[in-house]
Amino acid sequence: MPALRPASAQPITSRQIAFLLLPGFSLLAQACALEPLQVANQLAGARLYVPLTYGLEAHETRSASELSLTPRHAVGEDDAGLDMLLVCAPSPLPLSLPPSLCDWLRRLAGRGVVLGGVAGGTEVLARAGVLDGYRATLPWQRFDAFARDYPRVNLSQQLFEIDRDRLTCGGGTAAMDMMMTLIGQHHGQRLAEAVSEHFVCERIRPGDEPQHVPLRSRLGHAPQSLVEAVTLMEANIEEPLTTHELAEHLGISRRQLERLFKKYLQAVPSRYYLDLRLQEARKLLRECDRAVGDIALLTGFSSGAHFSTAYRNHFGMTPREERLV
Repeated sequence: MPALRPASAQPITSRQIAFLLLPGFSLLAQACALEPLQVANQLAGARLYVPLTYGLEAHETRSASELSLTPRHAVGEDDAGLDMLLVCAPSPLPLSLPPSLCDWLRRLAGRGVVLGGVAGGTEVLARAGVLDGYRATLPWQRFDAFARDYPRVNLSQQLFEIDRDRLTCGGGTAAMDMMMTLIGQHHGQRLAEAVSEHFVCERIRPGDEPQHVPLRSRLGHAPQSLVEAVTLMEANIEEPLTTHELAEHLGISRRQLERLFKKYLQAVPSRYYLDLRLQEARKLLRECDRAVGDIALLTGFSSGAHFSTAYRNHFGMTPREERLV
């Protein structure tokens, strides 16, 4: 395969991308962030990215799976040329972090180095105070605790966030989508798609897709009847049930069902159901080439016009415009 030159007339400049490995980090998430950079270099036939590894000290750092990597540098060393630092850490974090680490992150932020958090790395950045005022995300299991502990960070529940000079993701394979999106921003979508094809990925998932949070975790300690109601909704996307039909299936009154949704989900059942259907429609628009009218029917809309209006009101664009993004 011929090399894919980056889509730019400017001279190619290598970026130094550092990975800070903290004990208990995920090998999968770290590899998902690193490997796309190496493949981008290979496909472009140029050293677009120069990966570096850091640890609290320059010795073996054990991962969550008890395999170890040996960073080349310790925190604070040889960082003059860094363009980006990605913190790979476990989630949840240990109770304390070395003050020298937080000081180093703040110094790098002051120099304009792009900072990123992979999995628990988001919490490391938040503890250092370098995420205040930024959109950020992390593994879904930590949403509630993180929102409570770091109110100055604009927490999202998306796969990943790229907000100015901060990058964060939910860990796992979301790190690969984040890095392929970044490659596209740096060197063009053609190269990013070639990297995706190399990994046999069906597509590059955009950051605005929500993390898939298990139903019971989403609803916390909600009553079983509410869990069953949402389960019924998710199982009946193509032929939606009415609120009255849902209540009958559950053996409760419509008023009781509406109270449960308002208390635990801050929405009436019909609004929540519509959101579910539109999210499924968005997924289908992005993942398959079926006609927009077919997708409307598959997600419970009786007409293309109704579907288009609902979609535009929810996402700010029509289904056909979604296909062009």
